Amino acid sequence: MNQTYHNFDQETKGWVDLIQPRVPSTKLTVDVNAKWVVVGAGYTGLSCARRLAELHPNEKIFLIEAREIGQSASGRNSGYAVAHSHFSGGYQKTQLENYQRIDRINQSGLKSLKSIIENNQIECDYKDSGIYHLAADKNSSEESDQFVDYLQKRQIEHIELSKDQIKIELGTNWYQKGVKVKDGALVQPAKLVFGLADSLPSNVELYENTPVLEIDMGRVSTIKTPSSILKAENIIMACNYEPIAKGKLKQRVVGVTLSGSITRVLSQDEFEMLGSESSWGVLSLHSGGATVRLTEDKRISIRNTAEYNNHRLLNPKQLKNRQEIHRQAFNNRFPELSHVNFEHLYSGVEGVTANKTNIFKRLSDNLFYAGCYNGSGITKGTAFGLAMADYACGNDEDLVHDCLSIAEAKWLPPKPILDLGAWYITKQRFKGVGKDR
Repeated sequence: MNQTYHNFDQETKGWVDLIQPRVPSTKLTVDVNAKWVVVGAGYTGLSCARRLAELHPNEKIFLIEAREIGQSASGRNSGYAVAHSHFSGGYQKTQLENYQRIDRINQSGLKSLKSIIENNQIECDYKDSGIYHLAADKNSSEESDQFVDYLQKRQIEHIELSKDQIKIELGTNWYQKGVKVKDGALVQPAKLVFGLADSLPSNVELYENTPVLEIDMGRVSTIKTPSSILKAENIIMACNYEPIAKGKLKQRVVGVTLSGSITRVLSQDEFEMLGSESSWGVLSLHSGGATVRLTEDKRISIRNTAEYNNHRLLNPKQLKNRQEIHRQAFNNRFPELSHVNFEHLYSGVEGVTANKTNIFKRLSDNLFYAGCYNGSGITKGTAFGLAMADYACGNDEDLVHDCLSIAEAKWLPPKPILDLGAWYITKQRFKGVGKDR
């Protein structure tokens, strides 16, 4: 098998721009022989490399990243570490086993992250006070009722919220109703991924700015990078949608491009115009609705566009146009803060499947792949990384069985029909979004 992956976008990094820059690890410039190579240093790759290092304390684990830490989806997501996924359409008794399995995966990832953060004293604005799921329009209000019914039937701890309660807690009149799920955490995603990278076990060797140009598969496989060749006994691909966009699974996933804006730091007077909560995160109960956060450092972020852009980030002109949408959504929610300017504008790409599942597979005897999280990669990606390390080592773990039991991603037609289908799937995401955008 031969695959080639390169040509990466270089654009503003989103949340990374808000914090002190990090000195990246060196690029790999020498040829090496390795038992284990993990490709991709986002949440999945970092988790996988850490677990492999625990399982093989006397082996070097090579972790290579095409860009710098935090430049890809790990530094561009909105920082939600979910414990319980929201399934559109309400509770279905026949799906209980699937609900339970996905929650176990989420909670395994959350438990692992919390332990690593505490043990390594990672400063990442971690706040485990729960996540708001809110509705601004009729369609999402109906979804709110269904979600509450789901949470009640699953006996998941939550608080129902009226319009007045939302105003008191968050300082906005825009939402009609909602629910706060008590499990789940918020993080500054760039701080988290920096901390995870800088606290890896000593037997993990991290190399940044080291893109994979080609993989030649065999009993011992060859990975070619711009300045080195790795001979690898085992390869774990943890690159979200990117390798499968050209490789063996290319007909199962598309890259959907999202965009967001982040304000300057609010003044104390501006901050006091908001509600009683010092920081919070809102997920819309419409799948195409806005994601809104008040951060620990008193900024407001808003993410509310998603489109098919051929797996690429948005160019400056596209970004400027999308920010007009961000601006209107922000002003709708916080009219008294409409004078507050945006300081940061960015886009990111998430891996999406037609049936909103993930991919966890052995592609050959010594090639494994984990990725495609449909926008929920912090906890799920962390859990997939843990499970993939155990799976590749032949360990019989419950988490491995849960990940292997995930429904297979549906087949998608080849280009140019793929482009039309991806455009249509993404467009459907916003059907009936109304005031939730």
